[in-house]
Amino acid sequence: MGLLEFQKLPVNTLVGADWKTFKRITQGQQIEKGYKTKYHLTKAICRLLSSLKPLQDRRYDKHLKELPADMEPVFILGHWRSGTTFVHNVLAHDKHFGYTTTYQTVFPHLMMWGQPFFKKTMAWLMPDKRPTDNMELNVDLPQEEEFALSNMMPYSYYNFWYLPHNMQEYSDRFLTMETASAEEIQVFKETFLKLVKISLWNTKGTQFLSKNPPHTGKVKEILEMFPQAKFIYLMRNPYTVFESTRSFFNNTIIPLQLQKISPEEMENNILNIYRQLYHNYEEDKKLIPEGNLIEIKFEDFEADPLAMTERIYRTLNIPGFEEAQPDIAAYLNKKKGYKKNAYRYETRTVELVEKHWDFALKQWGYQL
Repeated sequence: MGLLEFQKLPVNTLVGADWKTFKRITQGQQIEKGYKTKYHLTKAICRLLSSLKPLQDRRYDKHLKELPADMEPVFILGHWRSGTTFVHNVLAHDKHFGYTTTYQTVFPHLMMWGQPFFKKTMAWLMPDKRPTDNMELNVDLPQEEEFALSNMMPYSYYNFWYLPHNMQEYSDRFLTMETASAEEIQVFKETFLKLVKISLWNTKGTQFLSKNPPHTGKVKEILEMFPQAKFIYLMRNPYTVFESTRSFFNNTIIPLQLQKISPEEMENNILNIYRQLYHNYEEDKKLIPEGNLIEIKFEDFEADPLAMTERIYRTLNIPGFEEAQPDIAAYLNKKKGYKKNAYRYETRTVELVEKHWDFALKQWGYQL
């Protein structure tokens, strides 16, 4: 158990942003009453830690910047709460994969300098379980890289955690890039490539393993960066996804937000953004080269994760399954007693999903 409770954090994750990014995200935004102390404390720590960013920049420029980018990353896609975390944790036990760590998502500018000290401090303070589903938290565990990207550039969908009034705008600009400018898209590509190189350096991996639901809306941009990228797309029962996402977002936003959002607004945004993400992916997946995409129902993966993992390796022609199998199997054996959240669908949930997400129910064959 960490020293601090997740929902009572005195700062939000912008403490790890560089000063330029912090200013661009918060400039001109309304910081509501009740959140000003958190904002000012976060701002003060961010300003202090940002003074260390040039140390990493110099090391990155010297050691990593000019490394070739002709890699074949593996991207785990799917809406939030579709099982992406579990699949990510399973595959990350293959030591040839590199990934973004939980520490890196908060302090992406303190990786190549000062990491031992700051990581030890973070480990001491942070809780050891996710509040929404009891999944293990640890500074070195793999994590979705959008949290890191939101501390490295102002063009991230995850800005909505801090400023939920802009949730739909951030979705259009930074989740699906539908209204993003050419400059914003280029900054995303440059920042993401930097993140990938530092992640591989940090974890000593040779192939980057990404787990990031927002990337589901950026398949086109990812392929422009990595033409031979490989993709695992996870589908899950939409009734479960709705219930779980609503719980996850409403709980996760509490220690991060600088503005209030009503449950009704959050619910409406979830319904709209699911639809956006689904249709954007369905259109962009046509661009993925044959043999570089596998689509899986999470329920099938959960039923026999080792066999499904082998199927992923074979389908996508990922090397090293035989070498990684013992470590993956050992991890899965440890997880056999893990108890998931149980969902009992309210009548309202059923009505909303069938009204707004009927396309997914029909295409994927889910029913009550």
